[in-house]
Amino acid sequence: MNRTYNLKLLLASLFLFSITCTLFAQSTEKPFIKLVEPLNESNSVSTSKQFIVGSTCKGCSLKINDADVKVYSTGAFAHEITLKTGVNFFSIEAAIKNKNTRKKISYEYTPPPPVQPVKSFGIEYVKTFPEGDLVVLPGDKIQLKMKAYPGCKAEVNGRPLYELPISSSNKMPGMYTGEYEIFDTDSFRNSSITVSLTDKAGNVKSLMTSAVFTVMNENDSNVAMTKGRLAHLEYGLGDDRLGGAKIGYIDSLIPLKIMGKVRTHYKVRLTDTRTAYIPDEHVTVMPKGTLIPYVLTDKWKVYGDAVFDYVKIGLTGRLPYQSFQLTEPSRIVVDIFGATNNTNWINQLNSVKEIKEVHYEQVSDDIYRITISLKHRQHWGHQIYYEGNVLVIKVKQQSKDLSLSRLTIAIDAGHGGSNTGAGGPTGVAEKTLALALSLKLKKVFEKKGAKIIMTRETETFFDNKERILFYRDSMPDLLLSIHLNSSSDPIRAKGTSTFYRYIGFRPLSRAIYQRMLELGLDEYGNNGSFNFMLNSPTEYPNALIETLFLSNPEEEAKMLDESFQQNMADKIVQGVEDFLEATKKE
Repeated sequence: MNRTYNLKLLLASLFLFSITCTLFAQSTEKPFIKLVEPLNESNSVSTSKQFIVGSTCKGCSLKINDADVKVYSTGAFAHEITLKTGVNFFSIEAAIKNKNTRKKISYEYTPPPPVQPVKSFGIEYVKTFPEGDLVVLPGDKIQLKMKAYPGCKAEVNGRPLYELPISSSNKMPGMYTGEYEIFDTDSFRNSSITVSLTDKAGNVKSLMTSAVFTVMNENDSNVAMTKGRLAHLEYGLGDDRLGGAKIGYIDSLIPLKIMGKVRTHYKVRLTDTRTAYIPDEHVTVMPKGTLIPYVLTDKWKVYGDAVFDYVKIGLTGRLPYQSFQLTEPSRIVVDIFGATNNTNWINQLNSVKEIKEVHYEQVSDDIYRITISLKHRQHWGHQIYYEGNVLVIKVKQQSKDLSLSRLTIAIDAGHGGSNTGAGGPTGVAEKTLALALSLKLKKVFEKKGAKIIMTRETETFFDNKERILFYRDSMPDLLLSIHLNSSSDPIRAKGTSTFYRYIGFRPLSRAIYQRMLELGLDEYGNNGSFNFMLNSPTEYPNALIETLFLSNPEEEAKMLDESFQQNMADKIVQGVEDFLEATKKE
């Protein structure tokens, strides 16, 4: 009886102690307001929709202009506001118990003025396309667009520009367009082009283009040689935060015919009907007189070792190339630009394990196409490089044992060091959560026997170019790049997503995506053809995992929860296991 009474007394004392500690913590917790958007007290904006985003104490209530705002378990909040023209004031109040704090902010909203036509004789602007400084050849055409006083005569070096009818110019009079074709007689050298406007009274106004132009002549070199390990061709001049859309990486010491230059990108000729662009940092301009060789193909050799199969094509000189993957059935296709067939036999050895067959075709006078059919449905990666003038296509074999314990998995924790990545409402950085999840992922894989290599295991900076080269040298079986997504809309933008670039690697990202959805997350898709550097290698299957939107306070709260991070790591590993199991059955 005594013992029971003492036990009850002890439990009651512990309960009261717990309540006392909680009340004490609450009573000592001070309310605060930390904004990540906007950062300033006074703000000038030109759009009416804005967001107030930040954090307060975890137990605090929050009001903005007396309207209740949801505070998440982390203390984060995000509130959408609609502004009226002029100055808008907002009072933010955080409170807990009998304590409170306030912060005041303001937005001055000025709608962008409606676009107006030019109302007096003159030229408002001249734009050229392609934009930027150009190196051009005779026959090239430069498009011009000018906004000026309506009803005038417009010319560029004596050649007309035409005023568009308002039905073709968004009802804006005074829009003039035209093309300037470079003639053999043009001799621009870092010069602007002058556009003139003449009114009905004969008055003339003129404006020079901000871009400068150079016409290549017989004294200019027209051959560039690729250099470095990250030389790559791009399809065109389109650009975004990930850079221009890449055709693919190419080896060094490959001569390219220069057809011009736009800003920092040389325009190069691949075939009579195909051009590409390459950043100037990846080429050396060769001396005048350097030739693009006339290249014939020679004998082939196809063989394998314990890990890779090889297709080696003899050429009489180095040429640029492009590769792509096909599925159902699985194939690797390589186009060599400028090669002419002169192959009389292909030496094929029984040592190959992944290659089913190879063949070639001369699809046009200047495209020599190689098709490599694979035995397995899954692409495990290929690499292309030169040994002298021999083009080597190195094909990864599918392992006989696809157990995790026999594989090397690369885990790339996104960002790091000075590259913080996105930020959440509480101020947490993407680099921190990407690393935390990556380390948990490493432990789960290691428990299953996998060998793990990582870009970083500490808070350090690692450039994306260095990551590419590190993994190219390490040659993992799979690569997973861990990131968190972000959006300017912290309320509606949410969900998990995976990304791949090459169709042959899609099964990996899809398997992971399906498992991630089991966590009850919103869908943001398994996204293909993604132009991200860590998705660009063809050497091994890879997937970018954008776990959740760090900008969304609800999803940020999930990612700050270590148990949720662990569940996510488990699901990613299960997704990789699903991918491997499905591959075994094929």
